[in-house]
Amino acid sequence: MNIAQIPLLDGTQVEQHRSYLLRYAMLQLRDAGAAEDAVQDTLIAALEGFDRFSGNSSVKTWLTGILKHKIIDHLRRQSREQPLVNDDERSEADAVDALFKSDGHWESRPGAWGNPDQSLENKKFLEALEKCTQNLPAKTARVFMMRDVMEIDTEDICKELGITSTNCWVMLHRARLSLRECLQITWFGKS
Repeated sequence: MNIAQIPLLDGTQVEQHRSYLLRYAMLQLRDAGAAEDAVQDTLIAALEGFDRFSGNSSVKTWLTGILKHKIIDHLRRQSREQPLVNDDERSEADAVDALFKSDGHWESRPGAWGNPDQSLENKKFLEALEKCTQNLPAKTARVFMMRDVMEIDTEDICKELGITSTNCWVMLHRARLSLRECLQITWFGKS
């Protein structure tokens, strides 16, 4: 069945419903691209399944029902398909990259840290470490605390957070570099 054979869904009515559906999808998804995709999927599903439309409701209500299912599908898919690098991790990676020259050497050599074990006993150092940890992205800080402070096995951390061991080690590396930089400035670099 093509669009010309569907009297209730002529081109004008489709466009009228489309603008309403798009507004509805934008309210739910808050992303213009995702809303447009959901509306397109809704209209395609409606055209393909129009022979199952019983007429017990208005076309607008029927289309809105289809759209609700498309929005739910999108949200489920989005929760399963986490991006490999989110904005926090990207900005963190840029900050880490800034510590090194293009040949892989340090931009500036780390300063002498004296005796780090003695620093761990100092309450002010622990406060500085906590402030530096708070500057990390939440998930990276959590991985660092679980591994390096609570000494939880990497396998257990990965299960708890739903990440791979490779991702865990990358996050730990980034956390340690970021903390080194922060502590160099806030604690060890002070005279």
